[in-house]
Amino acid sequence: MKASIRRSAVFASAAALVIAVCGTTGTAQADPGDGELQFGYVLPETGQLAYLGPPQIESLKFAIEKINDAGGVLGKSVPNVVASDEAGQEAVAAQSADRVLSAGVDAVIGAAASGMSLAFIDRVTGAGVVQCSGSNTAPTFTDYEDDGYYFRTVPSDALQGPILADTVRDDGHDRVALVARADDYGRGLMEATRKSLEERGATVTLAETYDPKATNFDQVVRQMDNSRPDAAVVIAFEEGTQILQGMLESGLGPDQIGVYGADGLRSEELPSLVSPGQPERLSGMKGTAPASAENEQYVNDLKEFAPDLKELQFAPQVFDCVTTIALAAEKAESDDPREYVKEMNGITRDGEKCNSFAACKELIADGRDIDYDGVSGPLEFTDKGEPRQATIEVYGYNDEGQLETLRTETSRGVE
Repeated sequence: MKASIRRSAVFASAAALVIAVCGTTGTAQADPGDGELQFGYVLPETGQLAYLGPPQIESLKFAIEKINDAGGVLGKSVPNVVASDEAGQEAVAAQSADRVLSAGVDAVIGAAASGMSLAFIDRVTGAGVVQCSGSNTAPTFTDYEDDGYYFRTVPSDALQGPILADTVRDDGHDRVALVARADDYGRGLMEATRKSLEERGATVTLAETYDPKATNFDQVVRQMDNSRPDAAVVIAFEEGTQILQGMLESGLGPDQIGVYGADGLRSEELPSLVSPGQPERLSGMKGTAPASAENEQYVNDLKEFAPDLKELQFAPQVFDCVTTIALAAEKAESDDPREYVKEMNGITRDGEKCNSFAACKELIADGRDIDYDGVSGPLEFTDKGEPRQATIEVYGYNDEGQLETLRTETSRGVE
């Protein structure tokens, strides 16, 4: 998943505080079937992903408001969410998950980053609690042994990779260098992109991972340069700013070769961070990222709910996590995760279409099967608990270095 290209000055102290508060206690079983659907989250309030925290957290709260406006779940209002910070560090994310679980939640939303979710998924699913992420894209999760308790409303990078490859090839590039952070997200997306490039007749001149915690990325840039590519794909988070700076200095900028990124680098601030005072130096760079179906009503309503929000990336997907869980509980007539988990996949497909909690709840009350189409688009969960179809945005930076959506494309997984 994704990471901010911002730096958090308060990360270290916040991480220490979370550890101090959480301690080292183990996980706790949810209080099943008490009639009150309790959500918790482990999302980025500090750390690498801090810029993705507000849209996801506010969208979660907005979803709860909409649920309660429609009478709540099982006749009771959904209480305030139990909050905790993933903080961009595995140890802190795991401690945060323990803290949320100890509150007896019925569902955990998050983490934002794939690596952070992998740090605590066994704790959550092992406790018989549903976990749903709106931004975990690593292919790892598709076949992860989670006893059926893990879900995501964002598509796997196995679906993003082919569109990223198509974007590179459609621009006429034949020799492509790939560099990616050495984690599940980076390796997964790099492999999906490499495979698709080669299937489309391109020569992959370099496919290399790097330590994202390194302080210097000169070697990565040299390897890229030595492979003599006519295009380069950088699959990175915050550290990508340094890699792109090195590329510009080495004559590997968008005015010399094709430069591409993915969702981890999609940010309006990227050009100014890579080249302060000269954001136009990144003009021509392109990339791909999971997109949301255009939903003007949702966007307007969310901005009215949280007027200070500037970034909306993955907000719709988190809204759909919360709504899907609430509808599954309505369908199961239970807030016990061991019961409502059985309904999670089915309510997103093969029923009567509805696109809000209120409308779907009414159909369920009438005894009908539903097909919830979310604010992020049709979910159509596979049996693995993830979207069967992906809508991918192709973005780019214009002559002034401003972020633009160039087009959206659809990729469908294996049935």
